[in-house]
Amino acid sequence: MLETLKQWILEYGYAAMYGLLCFGIVGVGVPDEILMTVVGYWTSIGWFGFVASAAVCYAGTMTGMTLSYWIGHKVGKPFLWRYGKWVKLTPARLEKAEGFFHRYGLWTVSFGYFIPGVRHLTCYLAGISRVNFWKYWLFAGSGAFIWVLTFLTLGHFIGDSIDTIMPLVHKYMAVGAVAVAILAGAAAYLVMRSRNRKRAVQ
Repeated sequence: MLETLKQWILEYGYAAMYGLLCFGIVGVGVPDEILMTVVGYWTSIGWFGFVASAAVCYAGTMTGMTLSYWIGHKVGKPFLWRYGKWVKLTPARLEKAEGFFHRYGLWTVSFGYFIPGVRHLTCYLAGISRVNFWKYWLFAGSGAFIWVLTFLTLGHFIGDSIDTIMPLVHKYMAVGAVAVAILAGAAAYLVMRSRNRKRAVQ
């Protein structure tokens, strides 16, 4: 399948890149990170432009995030629990993502890109939870920006070592994302605590 998807990108260029990232986020079985890493490698040998690829991948990702949000907003939780399996949104995955979402809130949307089995679901859960759309878009957009640049840059610099390095990236990606989320939460807590102390002194 991966070879077919790569061939589509080589044949149809940025249009295929956009469509595959969009459908991958919605839940269709597209190996998003691997494709972006491969595209990143192709930018290093001049087949695609790095900036153009980043813009197209980001646009595809955000289109998928927006579609998923509104689907979740319109159809609700029971529908996804019943029919989500057709796009690999299984009840087990939905429960896992819901646990992350209730624990970390919209930060799950930002860092969920890096957690296998979660990024395809956080957008649906945000819609189901009736999160403010523009607030959701801010968190989704910032996470998508980091996610896209991470894998395009990785592919750009590791080149022919993709096949060796990508299994390790997948293995430790979730651990790294959770660590970053914890650090971000701790930093936010310390900032808020410092502000509250200053107000108390004043």
